[in-house]
Amino acid sequence: MFEAIKEDVRGVFHRDPAARNTLEVLTCYPGLHALWLHRMANKLWLADWRWLARFTSHFSRWLTGIEIHPGATIGERFFIDHGMGVVIGETAEIGDDVTLYQGVTLGGTSWNKGKRHPTLEDGVVVGAGAKVLGPFTVKKGAKIGSNSVVVKEVPEGATVVGIPGRVVGDVDQKARVDMAQKMGFDAYGVSADQPQDPVSHAIACMLEHMHAQDKRVEELCKAVCDVGGEVSKDELPELKDKDIKLDQDD
Repeated sequence: MFEAIKEDVRGVFHRDPAARNTLEVLTCYPGLHALWLHRMANKLWLADWRWLARFTSHFSRWLTGIEIHPGATIGERFFIDHGMGVVIGETAEIGDDVTLYQGVTLGGTSWNKGKRHPTLEDGVVVGAGAKVLGPFTVKKGAKIGSNSVVVKEVPEGATVVGIPGRVVGDVDQKARVDMAQKMGFDAYGVSADQPQDPVSHAIACMLEHMHAQDKRVEELCKAVCDVGGEVSKDELPELKDKDIKLDQDD
């Protein structure tokens, strides 16, 4: 038990630069308190002490502002940063090294019995206010941006943003990674590389769309050449994001 607590504390230091010392982490991090109380509640739930398990979960909610159903399955080094308003449903399954921020809901979309909440595989990060709803899987290493609403499976390593949630770019291409870093996931919906005003955001979305169109046109040209057709050989000027990037002070 003490080894598990030590590992939880190490996980906080690894993922929260605001953590200063062990005493502070042990006493001032509601995400840890909710996790420890959930472990107790889950053992009671599995032992068929259902009322006591629910009461322990209810007490944890009162103490921390985090609601975790005692039937939820949670892996190692799980970290809830800030925590207020987090809701995790009964059939949710969470892997190792998963991080949730405040206001996240892992909810269901059905009143039917059985699996109705999402599964988060190892290393998933879910940004503040995001809603992940339904009995599907968010694959290993995926990131869900702030305030997104996700209702279908997320591929491994993907970055999902928006309402409804959509994958930023092509999951199998390096361009997806670069674009996601520029305009995709951030726990609080603010990217260090993206100016935060509506015009700049619109331009970033247009750039993503134009890159996708360029790729499709190249594929069409190749298909035309393969069947004996001819296409223009003129070189198009390279479009670089930095050339039309707006400064935050604009």
